[in-house]
Amino acid sequence: MNKKALVALLGGVALGTIGTTAGASGLRVVSHVDLGRYVGTWYQIASIPASFQSFCAGGTTATYTVLENGQVEVQNQCYTSTGERRKAVGRAWVSDKTTNARLKVSFVSLFGWWLFSADYWIIDLGHRYEYAVVGHPSRNYGWILSRTPTLPPDVLAGIRSRLAAQGYDVSRFRLTDQSRFVARGEGRTP
Repeated sequence: MNKKALVALLGGVALGTIGTTAGASGLRVVSHVDLGRYVGTWYQIASIPASFQSFCAGGTTATYTVLENGQVEVQNQCYTSTGERRKAVGRAWVSDKTTNARLKVSFVSLFGWWLFSADYWIIDLGHRYEYAVVGHPSRNYGWILSRTPTLPPDVLAGIRSRLAAQGYDVSRFRLTDQSRFVARGEGRTP
């Protein structure tokens, strides 16, 4: 359940700014993602609540590592209300090599095959990779990510405005509690 529960927990984060590449849904991805700059740890700032994250009370992060085969290892973690750390490891791979902004992600592996992949689209990205927004063509999933546990209010307001322009109902996004979980360092409960 842990692995399935965190399937699209944070997805991947890329680079660039809002691009013009649109899918059938009209959801635009960033114009280019440099995976080398995108790797590392991201904090979830806000998300549309998803059933596979229902046990997460806060401290939600995603760490990405590019593997030798070009795929990306995804390590998602969060803490429950009792302070228990939950972790899931999966794989992501680029499905649009023109932009590197459309990926597939899976947390279900069988004999080395990654099954039941989900769309992981990078739809907004800070110029310095300080934040990223991961979306889904259905607009039923969305994550605002940052390299730090918080974002300045004006940056978050700009992200929300761009999400609305992309057709997202921004009122569905809920802030993630990072303060109680990272106050004394990455991934530590108080």
